[in-house]
Amino acid sequence: MSISVFCRHDFGGFRLDAAFEIGAAGVTALFGPSGAGKTTVINAIAGLFVPREGRILMGPRTVLDTAANLSVPPRERRIGYVFQDAKLFPHMSVKDNLLFGWRRALQKADDSEIARVIDMLGLAHLLQRLPVKLSGGEKSRVALGRALLSSPELLLLDEPLAALDAARKAEILPYLERLRDESRIPMLYVSHMLDEVMRLADRMIVLKEGRVAAQGRVFDLAGSFVLADLTGISALSSVIETRIAEQRATDGLTILAFDGGEIAVPVLNRPVGARVRVRIRAEDVMLAREEPKAISANNVLKSIIAEIRNDDAGHADVRVACGDAHIIARITRASARRLELVPGAEVFAIIKSVIADPAAA
Repeated sequence: MSISVFCRHDFGGFRLDAAFEIGAAGVTALFGPSGAGKTTVINAIAGLFVPREGRILMGPRTVLDTAANLSVPPRERRIGYVFQDAKLFPHMSVKDNLLFGWRRALQKADDSEIARVIDMLGLAHLLQRLPVKLSGGEKSRVALGRALLSSPELLLLDEPLAALDAARKAEILPYLERLRDESRIPMLYVSHMLDEVMRLADRMIVLKEGRVAAQGRVFDLAGSFVLADLTGISALSSVIETRIAEQRATDGLTILAFDGGEIAVPVLNRPVGARVRVRIRAEDVMLAREEPKAISANNVLKSIIAEIRNDDAGHADVRVACGDAHIIARITRASARRLELVPGAEVFAIIKSVIADPAAA
């Protein structure tokens, strides 16, 4: 089931005018700075806000059409909503909070589905606790479970990690990845944190000043200069989807294969064939015109220069193609001149460090 969204509304000095589509499955990130209109858009999808003009379709169902004076009530839209602060009922146990969503569902999940959600989110040992006895990460997992047990056709997540510290974020991210990989529900994930988006999302919609400024696969947008141009982000990274090709236990390495070659990372406890998402920071990539023979770096990828961009701080950001994947290297302008780098030239990308997310891509 695909979702089609169009919203237009004037808020005094701010105008929302956004249109996009969400695919039938996977995570679509609605990304942008604070004040871009992200929460307003998902509130319109959920039925919590009615724009001056709008049309929202969930598969064949029209849930909003302002031209026809149609706005389906929130409960009847079959949408699960996870808020920033979890919003658990303090007087209810974890079990009762979970079943609140189930009781209100138009189509109730059976016992096996309830058990599956509890197991997927690691909640079995928490069922009798009150929210006051939970950590921030545990509260977020309960909120996810409550939304899932409402049997939604679409799951909205409004910056669910924003209120968590780094340790709690690290705790809940694997559960979000498992939800992405095991759920058949399309998800719209709102965030202004690029690291979260790169780790979790399949597609990305960039919202800027109330309008859709860019959209596409995360792998494509991260491997370009689009995000830097639109958001001013200076810490560039690339994202590559790989599969585990080999486990070299004696070397303590896992070999990841992708269209442009292989990448070695510290050993991952995943089976051969499992998908792994790899993130590479531009500062962790060096370039050479000739293949280095005696070097400690494990990862050297033959590449073709696609684009070079200079900034005001003396950097040259070089986007190189490794097969179908793109990697950005940040070097100095002096190095780019010395190496005589130009688009179309063959180079070798030397990757000093790789972030391999443990869950499947």
